Amino acid sequence: MARAVIDQLPHEPVLYLGDTARQPYGPKPIGEVREYALECLDHLVDQGVKVLVIACNSASAAVLRDARERYPVPVVEVILPATRRAVAASRTGQIGVICTRATADSMAYDDAFAAAPHVTLHTQACPRFVEFVEAGVTGGDDLVRTAHEYLDPLVSRGIDTLILGCTHYPLLTGVLSYVMGDQVTLVSSAEETAKDVYKLLVRLGLERDPDLGTPVHRFLTTGQPAEFESIGRRFLGPEMQSVNQFAWVRA
Repeated sequence: MARAVIDQLPHEPVLYLGDTARQPYGPKPIGEVREYALECLDHLVDQGVKVLVIACNSASAAVLRDARERYPVPVVEVILPATRRAVAASRTGQIGVICTRATADSMAYDDAFAAAPHVTLHTQACPRFVEFVEAGVTGGDDLVRTAHEYLDPLVSRGIDTLILGCTHYPLLTGVLSYVMGDQVTLVSSAEETAKDVYKLLVRLGLERDPDLGTPVHRFLTTGQPAEFESIGRRFLGPEMQSVNQFAWVRA
């Protein structure tokens, strides 16, 4: 998600807080995810951010209903942007979403698609995909076998559009495209959310002046900085210069 935002908004500084001490959120009960996500969002607002981006499908599902009421700044989450794009892209109305168990159990995507009665949604939880990405594995026989296990049922249902309902999943685009086939459009929740952030800043006149120079990005983690930096560089590349420990959130 941060990579997509930086690419589309190169003049904007990003303050990123990764709750790695309590990850993964996906297998946790939705109430627990909500508590953790709100603690992190509270801190970001205290730091004076002008826009909140909930860069996680599980967290978005957990706080979708009340985050916009809780905070004085605009809030962008990852579920509605991906839903809108999938509806626009689908030719048949057969849409799939792959996500964590927490997102699947929340039925947040089901709620989001309620305004599109012509759509039939097929949800598949894919918990092992996050493990592969965080281990730096984006290919190989084990990943391909796992992808077939998760995705073959969606192929058999004839979906023509697939939402990557976890911000880790775009790193697996190669294997996802291989298993799903070229006839299925992949929709990245991260990319669609970054587009919404761009449109929001323009609409509200909140864009940073490019003449102010190169922005400085800050990265915080509730876990071990060295471990987070190692994983984060796979997503962000050179923009991740350093990571600082954030101890305020209870592990």
